[in-house]
Amino acid sequence: MAGRGEPPEGTPENSSGGEDEYRSLVFDESFVRAARLQEFSARERMGEPARAVRSLPGRVSRRHRSRAGIALVVLIALAFATAVYMGFRNPYPAPVGRRAEPLHTTVVPLAPQGPVPAGTPESLLDDGPAAGFRTGASGINLPAVRRTKNFSDSQVTMGLTTVKDYLVASALDPDVLTGGVVRPVGRLLDPDQTVQFDRSVGAPAADGEHLATGWLVRFDPAKVELADPEIRVQGTFTYAEAGADTLEVVSDHTFTYTLRPAVSGPHRADAASLFTVRRVMRFLLDREDIRLHRLEVRSAYVQAGPQSCSADMAGVLRPLLAGERADTRGPAGTDPYATGVPTAALCGTLAVSPQPPAPPRGPDAAKSPPSRP
Repeated sequence: MAGRGEPPEGTPENSSGGEDEYRSLVFDESFVRAARLQEFSARERMGEPARAVRSLPGRVSRRHRSRAGIALVVLIALAFATAVYMGFRNPYPAPVGRRAEPLHTTVVPLAPQGPVPAGTPESLLDDGPAAGFRTGASGINLPAVRRTKNFSDSQVTMGLTTVKDYLVASALDPDVLTGGVVRPVGRLLDPDQTVQFDRSVGAPAADGEHLATGWLVRFDPAKVELADPEIRVQGTFTYAEAGADTLEVVSDHTFTYTLRPAVSGPHRADAASLFTVRRVMRFLLDREDIRLHRLEVRSAYVQAGPQSCSADMAGVLRPLLAGERADTRGPAGTDPYATGVPTAALCGTLAVSPQPPAPPRGPDAAKSPPSRP
């Protein structure tokens, strides 16, 4: 009789039994969890359709996930390297930044031929040579704007507006005129000119590059003050391209101030006098300047009087006030044998040509308040 667990025919030859046949297979937990097929239970096989096994969702091994992550990192690195390479091979090179050049200034004093006329601020302005001028910033009118070859209407307008803001800050702001304030002017400059500007207002010198009076109109507050905050202005703008990426603006404006001595106590009503400054200035603005509301002051030609020819105007203008005369000395001498930056002494004679009669100023004539930046 055959033993329990053996087939009726006995154990086949050359066979070690069922246990030996599957001894090499290990059905541990990981093997079971990795199985892609699962046998239905007996109850499930009784139903329809009577399938023996079901498919299980695929499980991604840790090694497979690791390889996929490495592949993703490699792809990102390749994409980044390609972008950098294409950037270096860009056929359209970035525009080269243009550095602002130093400001070159000429200041010419205008000496009166006799005593400086006196009067009230109202009579001097309404009956004098500036009677037809406008008041404050309203006298700095922008021209009709047309696009240029490389600048749009809006870019030209923005450039002209920046120049106007500079003129207002540097010639109409009372704090700049007599208060020693310079920030409203300096903040509008190209950063490349900041060092020159700071030196000019901090340690002015008559060398053509470091005159504070080339950047702004400034008086000595210990000697003069504004008799009337109303400042008369008249002038023009012109503009053109100075290159494919640069707009050039030239301003030519005359500013008329009423001044009086800076003394304590009451002032005589008729102790005021006129002081006139004509500024012809050339500005350059590239696209970055226009976008950031700043500019480069390339040159400044200034005529100012009444002053004496010998007046030192590097730091402040030195007006002759009501009743004063110019001294008999001529302009400071120029030594052609001296070393260093050459200086040229210039002086003019203040001679005002007859002006056309001023238009009537009715009770409803608008007077703009003094402009503040």
